[in-house]
Formats: sequence, C-alpha cells, structure tokens
Amino acid sequence: MRITVFGAAGAAGRRIVTEAVDRGHHVTAVVRSPERYPDLHPAAEHRSGDALDPGRIAELTEGQDLVIGATRPVPGREHEHAAVTRALLAGVAKTGARLLVLGGAGSLLLPGGSGLMVIDGPDFPPSWRPIALACNEQLAVLREDDTVDWAYLSPAAVLEPGERTGRYRLGADELIVDADGGSAISMEDVAVALLDEAERPRHHRTRFTVGY
Repeated sequence: MRITVFGAAGAAGRRIVTEAVDRGHHVTAVVRSPERYPDLHPAAEHRSGDALDPGRIAELTEGQDLVIGATRPVPGREHEHAAVTRALLAGVAKTGARLLVLGGAGSLLLPGGSGLMVIDGPDFPPSWRPIALACNEQLAVLREDDTVDWAYLSPAAVLEPGERTGRYRLGADELIVDADGGSAISMEDVAVALLDEAERPRHHRTRFTVGY
C-alpha cells in the first residue's frame, strides 16, 4: 500500500510511519519544512508541504492509496486544526485516496449513559480544553463531507508514548475505560489500530475509538 502521512515528525506521526514501514508499506512522510527531514524514518520517502495548502496536498497524495492526518497545532494556533482538515479533504478529493485522521477524545461520550461528552466531564483538565475543542471542530468538518472516504480515530483520554503491545479494544462513540475507570492507550498501539484500519477497512465516514 502507498501511504502518505502528514505530521510525520510529530510524536504520534513518527510512530505511525514506523508501524507502516515495518508492515512493508511504501510511506511518504510529510513535514512542513525540509529542516525536519532528520527527524523522519530513514526508510520513508521524505517530502515537505503545507498541510493548509490543498494544491500541495493533492500533489503529495497523487497515486497514493491512503492519507493519514496526524498533524497537531502548536498551543495558541488550535484554530488551524479544522482548517488543516478542510485542506486535507479538498486535496484528497482530487486524488481519490482514502483519509484516516487521528483526532482527540473530547467528543466521545462518557460511560454510564449521562449523555455528557468527555470534554464536559467534571474531571476534564481545563488546560486540555483548547485542543479538545479544536478536535471537536475537526470531527465536525469531516462529518460535513460526503465526497471523501474518511475515518476519524478518537483515542483513549490519555495518549502517550509507551509500549507497542499490539492489542487494544475497539469502540464507536463512547470512551473506553478499564476496570478502574482509567482511559489510556500508547501512541504505539494507536499506530497499530490505524494501520489495522488501513489494511482491513471497517469504518467509512464515521468515527471510531480505541483504548485498553
């Protein structure tokens, strides 16, 4: 499979690229500037481009089977998250590739049937709210689109670098929690889940979630 990853030098993006390369896929790793090339997997094809530019996105995804959006805005520029998603949709629509987007957990429903989203829960850290709102808007942009074959992955509440176990639980719109009420998954296993979805598509124009 030919895969283009935007945000390939980020914490999650690097792990996604590694997982894809290790599975034998041809990966094009995209960063904003060539200065980031040293941060990229040596077995990937290195390209630079602005993820806000639909024309450049189309160039970078021509002939590709799959595009993965793993970009993350810097603090204070959270508004760019939805704009990047619109640009990805516009660019990918020109090439016919499938689009997988790694998003956030804020829009998931809390377990228990309260109807509350994670972002509105009593224990949600206020410092996370700006990026969570940006991810919620990102998902809303995708849900408005009916031209691209997209899927959106909301990870567990805590997403950090860790161990690749190769295991995870799969869900739809409700936060996955463990027996103690915690919700977490490693970036390595999120990469596993994304590549599993890439190789065996189960979600089309919808959101899904993973956790331990």
